[in-house]
Amino acid sequence: MRVLILGAGPAGLTAARTLRELAPSRLLDPAITMVSAESFPPYSPPAMADHFLTGREETLYWQGKDVCDRLRVDYRCGAPVEAVYPEQRQVLLQDARYLDYDRLVIATGSRLHAPLQGYDLPGVYNFKSLAAALGLVEHVRKGDIKNALVVGAGFIGVEVAVLLQALGCAVTIIDKQWVMPNILDEETAELVRHDLECRGIVVHQHTEALRFTGRRRASGVKLANGEKLVADACIAATGVKPNVSFLEDSGLDIGWGVRVDNRMRTNLPSIWAAGDVAETFDRMSGERYVHAIWPNATSQGEVVGRDMLGFSADYEGAEKMNSMKHLGLPMMAVGESSGEETLRRRDGDTLRKIFLDEGRIVGFRLVGDIRGAGTYRALMLKRTDVGQFGEDLLDPRFRISRCVSPEVLHH
Repeated sequence: MRVLILGAGPAGLTAARTLRELAPSRLLDPAITMVSAESFPPYSPPAMADHFLTGREETLYWQGKDVCDRLRVDYRCGAPVEAVYPEQRQVLLQDARYLDYDRLVIATGSRLHAPLQGYDLPGVYNFKSLAAALGLVEHVRKGDIKNALVVGAGFIGVEVAVLLQALGCAVTIIDKQWVMPNILDEETAELVRHDLECRGIVVHQHTEALRFTGRRRASGVKLANGEKLVADACIAATGVKPNVSFLEDSGLDIGWGVRVDNRMRTNLPSIWAAGDVAETFDRMSGERYVHAIWPNATSQGEVVGRDMLGFSADYEGAEKMNSMKHLGLPMMAVGESSGEETLRRRDGDTLRKIFLDEGRIVGFRLVGDIRGAGTYRALMLKRTDVGQFGEDLLDPRFRISRCVSPEVLHH
């Protein structure tokens, strides 16, 4: 069985590892080929900031630089994909080579989504790949970039701003809403904004960027109010989009990402998709969405490997969940950022908010003290009715196990 995996991120690598670990029990020894557009061993995108701050490689190359050798994977790096031909069971690379397969895994991740004029000018950087991030950090360390403007205060934008400030760069960050608007309500975001400003990062909220300015090289950003901000470098952190352009004529069902079922199967036989490229369903709401975070990618990759070998592999659904490691205060955001009822407790820089619908947790936000996060998440996933506990839920020491059967907490 020839297995071809497009993409070497957490989803693709987990699929390869699962296949290699489980195949012997099926008396199989699949030939696994993995291709990546990047010229690096498989790495962990969430670990890039930590790598640049500390120099540690063990978290960046989370399975080791030699993981493909250990898994007996034929790794083709620096090999972007041009097209997929399902009827012929072939993949065309941009260097005109064809690769044959019996089973195909699409795990090509996501790319920068920058709906701003001038995003392709020299001097506009992004933090979506290790190659792109290396270029930015090297210029900062050389002193070529002394001040930077980050457009987009989402998760990646905030992470980049904190990293650049720690490297000695003066940083301004702008967003047309507030800090991390996709995962934080406005009150919770205010604590993050305050932390950023205490670091010396300038934060412009409710500020819309129209375009990157400059002729031959980006020199700043023009705002909707007519003001112009200038900087040595601009970083586009305006969002991401699944890498699906090469699949346009493949016959695959494409929405925002590659649509899959509860076993990560696409609409075409012998093709699976996983990770940031896969449009799956939300575990709580059931709505289709692309949940581009690490835990979802690895769990989906495992489902792909198991299903390909005929093991039980029903995917329970993706989750909305994020935490920020490099802020001065811990932060955890899980599930929805609103509900029919909100439980709230604020004490200085510590904020605890739990959102309920019909007495059941649908999301929570913890800043400054993240104790209880595991309990809240377990209750949320089990859809346990916790309405009877009221404000007691906000106690960091709250343990539902003393009130209901222990199996509720097992997930």
